[in-house]
Amino acid sequence: MAAAANRLGVYVVYLGAVPPRTSPNILQQTHLRLIGAVLKRGQPVESVVVQQYKYAFSGFAARLSAAEAAALRRKPGVVSVFADPVYHLHTTRSWDFLQQQTTAAVDVKTGGSAHRRRRSPRARAAAASASTSSSPTADTIIGLLDSGVWPESPSFDDAGFGPVPARWKGVCMAGDDFNSSSCNRKLIGARYYDVGGEAKRQSARSSGSSPRDEAGHGTHTSSTAAGNAVTGASYYGLAAGTAKGGGAPGSAILAGFDDAVADGVDVISVSLGASPYFRPDFSDDPIAIGSFHAVAKGIMVVCSAGNAGPDAATVVNAAPWILTVAASTIDRYFQSDVVLGGNNTAVKGGAINFSNLNKSPKYPLITGESAKSSSVSDTESASHCEPGTLDASKIKGKIVLCHHSRNSDTPKTEKVGELKSAGAVGAVLVDDLEKAVATAYIDFPVTEITSNAAADIHKYISSTRYYT
Repeated sequence: MAAAANRLGVYVVYLGAVPPRTSPNILQQTHLRLIGAVLKRGQPVESVVVQQYKYAFSGFAARLSAAEAAALRRKPGVVSVFADPVYHLHTTRSWDFLQQQTTAAVDVKTGGSAHRRRRSPRARAAAASASTSSSPTADTIIGLLDSGVWPESPSFDDAGFGPVPARWKGVCMAGDDFNSSSCNRKLIGARYYDVGGEAKRQSARSSGSSPRDEAGHGTHTSSTAAGNAVTGASYYGLAAGTAKGGGAPGSAILAGFDDAVADGVDVISVSLGASPYFRPDFSDDPIAIGSFHAVAKGIMVVCSAGNAGPDAATVVNAAPWILTVAASTIDRYFQSDVVLGGNNTAVKGGAINFSNLNKSPKYPLITGESAKSSSVSDTESASHCEPGTLDASKIKGKIVLCHHSRNSDTPKTEKVGELKSAGAVGAVLVDDLEKAVATAYIDFPVTEITSNAAADIHKYISSTRYYT
């Protein structure tokens, strides 16, 4: 117990709104005195501070023991104290599919030249800003909390743009492979935040101390929000280090909100969030805290709802002061059709596999129900290809049609493994539940179809003596 109480970690201490007529310098000293009141390790107080929040709200992040964090929690004026969480960039399953979880090289050609550098294992956070039109009314500044920005992207070309909005108070921070000259009248500012602790250990995809985006996510979301195809908006991006799947520490997210408010943005866009299975109270949620104070200052905050659907209760960033945005479809489809041999009709399906199944030969097709083992009485289990329900001699060398549902006892990948072991040459899975990116089966021919498509296959089977 004592060892756990003394183990160090990064904690966020939230103190609420900035008191009236309190300067940032006074707040900083207040924070240091508060830490000093509980710090008993003989360290300089400044050495444990990770972030300080002093513009939009009051608080700090510091490397503390559990006992010190508990002591701070009991101090007057402290709203909440919580361990620094790691939130994830909202992407689809591309990174998992590509299995890119560590160092990789990035090439981006701009104007005939190529920018190439290695991703570093160090964590960081970044910020940037831009403007999109020379029109005097087109002066909206969009702040984006994400993995950074790639300034050479044509989306941030400032040709034809007027001056930077006069109310802009931000900076263009130089960093690794990112100069202050990387900003222009479109990309009007940039910041980054070095981070530590658990977030640093998880940040395998980060690019070091720089606003430069080498994960690609920040550049994608920022160019969507304020790219050159959109008129009347500027861009100010903020990022916080990226791990596999895009991890960003909450302490840096809060710093991004705090600086965005002070720098004069009009809109803050956030495409990251907590896991839908981890729902902190608003007072312990960096995005809820930062967005609350931004909205109180008249800044609209727009957040993604997450990519964990379509199941119920999977939306994140749902605080009532946030405009939470969701997509009902995804912008890609991995087509894997079933071609019926009798009439060469293609039944639309989807899955990811790199099978060596030739297009020209025809393979016998059999349903799980027809391949039921004589020792099994449960026809429905056989139609769902549950392990142990099929006769291996009946499915060997054939493509097997199997149903799958939420109530199925066995994961789809396990069913496919059983079919492969029994000598099947492929599988067609009937699944109305899978609405996201197609499942990856890699080296075994599998496709997933809807029940409506399955009805066409069953009709074909019932009308044909030899079906392939």
